[in-house]
Amino acid sequence: MIDSLLARAVAKASVTRSVIVERDALAQSGAVVAALQPSRACCIVADSNTMRAAGHRVAAVLRGAGIPLENAVVLEEAPRVKPHADTARQVSARLAASGALPIAVGAGVINDITKYAAELAQTPYVCLPTAASMDGYAASGAAMLDQGFKRTLSCAPPIAVIADLDVIANAPRRMAAWGYGDLAGKVVAGADWMLGDAAGEDPIAPEPFALVQDHVRAWLSDPEGVATHDIEALRGLMHGLIVSGFAMQAHGNSRPASGSDHQLSHLWEMERLTVDGEPAAHGACVGIGAVAMLALYEWLLERDVATAVARMDGGRRVDSQRIEDEVVASFSEPAIVSSARVEAMAKVPTPERRAARLTAFAQAWPSLGARLRTQLLPAATLERWLNACGGVWHPAQLGISMTKLAADYRRARLIRRRYTVLDVLEDLGWLDDGIDALFSSGGFWAARARSSAEADGPIRNHRFNR
Repeated sequence: MIDSLLARAVAKASVTRSVIVERDALAQSGAVVAALQPSRACCIVADSNTMRAAGHRVAAVLRGAGIPLENAVVLEEAPRVKPHADTARQVSARLAASGALPIAVGAGVINDITKYAAELAQTPYVCLPTAASMDGYAASGAAMLDQGFKRTLSCAPPIAVIADLDVIANAPRRMAAWGYGDLAGKVVAGADWMLGDAAGEDPIAPEPFALVQDHVRAWLSDPEGVATHDIEALRGLMHGLIVSGFAMQAHGNSRPASGSDHQLSHLWEMERLTVDGEPAAHGACVGIGAVAMLALYEWLLERDVATAVARMDGGRRVDSQRIEDEVVASFSEPAIVSSARVEAMAKVPTPERRAARLTAFAQAWPSLGARLRTQLLPAATLERWLNACGGVWHPAQLGISMTKLAADYRRARLIRRRYTVLDVLEDLGWLDDGIDALFSSGGFWAARARSSAEADGPIRNHRFNR
């Protein structure tokens, strides 16, 4: 079933023409490149680790197929390469000068740098993943740090993805757990899209939605196998990550795979959250973000939304100055303040628009609430699965205190214009109440703070001029 699903996704893809997810897939790289880009020189883009893991062998296979090679671009940065847009611009200059076809040999950061560099150089590229660590291999767009702000920059997906399961099985075990966390976020992304659709903000595209949501539970079904790097578990994980990328490719943006879970992740990544001296991994952040948002959804699903909307003044004015003040108070770096201001203001509604989306939301709620209960996982279940796959399952493992997490629920909605559960609760006037409930006695995070060595006392200061 998974293989046929991937085949259907490839058949409908606008750019990607070939996907291989097999053992010893690197042996086919020469034939794939020769078929798609005949008589063209190639340039491998990697870091020192991925060059050792697969890059040297890819170079040998390409040479064996008679494909000329430019000198490889081997990126170096301590403690590891980061997705800086400026790095991609430098790589792009080399590609434009040589006219070579770039071959991304690496995981998420190498893929995104190469993808954006290829876009700037106006050339296609080929992706050879070295770990099952993220969902962007087949996606359009690259998640880059540009002047300190994490944003998805427009660029084309690869013309081919060649995933060698033997290489992926030899990657550090934590990387597959990162991929599992990234995949788990799709559950929240689907629910957020359902809310955006119901409010009239972002209509669901049925095919990209179904491509992910009809299969995500199956892709998440073997966390223990992911932990032991079982080949079949990794195959399923890679299929889920790649198909998620195809859903984004089909839709033209990341909506099918990225919601409020990613907003928390991007916030932490922008603020250069580190663990043991290394940047916190995207998938680890998404996993915690997904648990956080599932807990907030559980609170929302206990509320009588339709009655609350009927009793409120749906056309109440949104104070743009208050949003401006909140943005300025929430971020310290001028570049982030500037970008967050643009994103947050883009979804400030007129009184009429807010009234319209609250009315639509309330009318949809009886059936929508039932669909959300089917769509979502219990937050505690995802915690267990993240733990079972060997991943990060508690904010303390990322150095995130309960006080910070409470504040970040509010701050996360300011960095993206995408309409999510955070914006629904803000529209309803319930966001602060929902956050308070999660951290108050008996709430989801209160119990976890008591059981964690990082518990840091009363939760405070997450509200802004309430």
